[in-house]
Amino acid sequence: MELLDFYADWCGPCQMMKPTIEEFEKAHPEIKVTAVNIDEQEELAEKYGVSSIPCLVFLKDGEEVNRIVGVTSMKKLEKVLG
Repeated sequence: MELLDFYADWCGPCQMMKPTIEEFEKAHPEIKVTAVNIDEQEELAEKYGVSSIPCLVFLKDGEEVNRIVGVTSMKKLEKVLG
């Protein structure tokens, strides 16, 4: 599984999510976490239809299986894993 973390440096809620994403990454080394700066990677953000950030897109075998928009908790992130 992979997690795409769409963010921007100027986004306050995105900065609030940073420690949670880092905690998630440490707790789940089997999941590849990729930070995607929407200002630098507009095409990728467009490909996934990202219109609000923070936006977390979970992929399994390259296909989107879940999406969380906005600030969320570690508990909700882990709930996605099942």
